[in-house]
Amino acid sequence: MSAKVWLVGAGPGDPELLTLKAVKALNQAEIVMIDDLVNPAVLEHCPGARIVSVGKRGGCRSTPQAFIHRLMLRYARQGKCVVRLKGGDPCIFGRGSEEAEWLGEHGIEVEMVNGITAGLAGATNCGIPLTLRGVARGVTLVTAHTQDDSSLNWAALAQSGTTLVVYMGVAKLADIQIGLLAGGMRGEMPVAMIENASLPEQRECRSSLAAMQHDAAAFALKSPAILVIGEVVRASSSLSMPQRLHA
Repeated sequence: MSAKVWLVGAGPGDPELLTLKAVKALNQAEIVMIDDLVNPAVLEHCPGARIVSVGKRGGCRSTPQAFIHRLMLRYARQGKCVVRLKGGDPCIFGRGSEEAEWLGEHGIEVEMVNGITAGLAGATNCGIPLTLRGVARGVTLVTAHTQDDSSLNWAALAQSGTTLVVYMGVAKLADIQIGLLAGGMRGEMPVAMIENASLPEQRECRSSLAAMQHDAAAFALKSPAILVIGEVVRASSSLSMPQRLHA
């Protein structure tokens, strides 16, 4: 296994949240295959690299995953230092494990570099603790968008007692609301809808489970956005947070 690909998490958008290990990988990169949601500002760490866009966005034309696999393999076999740069963390709704497994099957060494995920960064920037003693003993990360368009077990999630962080849920607000209410979650359960997590243009809309569809429409909520659902939304920190836009 002489050829190698780095699968690197670029974080949620704020270039200052890039890890030192990610910077190290970018400094060495000859090829950087970049997702749409990666902030271009992080590319200052790889000025000599060739940048290849292989983005995927809901509702937009996307690069086929099989093509991404073949392209990584081709560059790696050419002896190039390849960085596959992903928004957030490679293994949280980022297909990092799929890519690592496929590359390994073809004799390519892979090194994974974690990144801060949008659910964590967005909540923190809004002063929301995802876990809190006496309020929430855990946090559950889910995606509302599934490959086979199947539905999540919203009833189980409603009864889990954990903070729910929902990714890719803007187009599925009705399904999320109906599923959680039918599963027994209270309509007054607080919800934070956070758009463009960690970026200067981050916006936040506070609502409740019963009202979130109406409030999201009034707020003109759009992707990329995450939803934080749980009592921790009431427990916003009094610490100084980055300037935010509120509804």
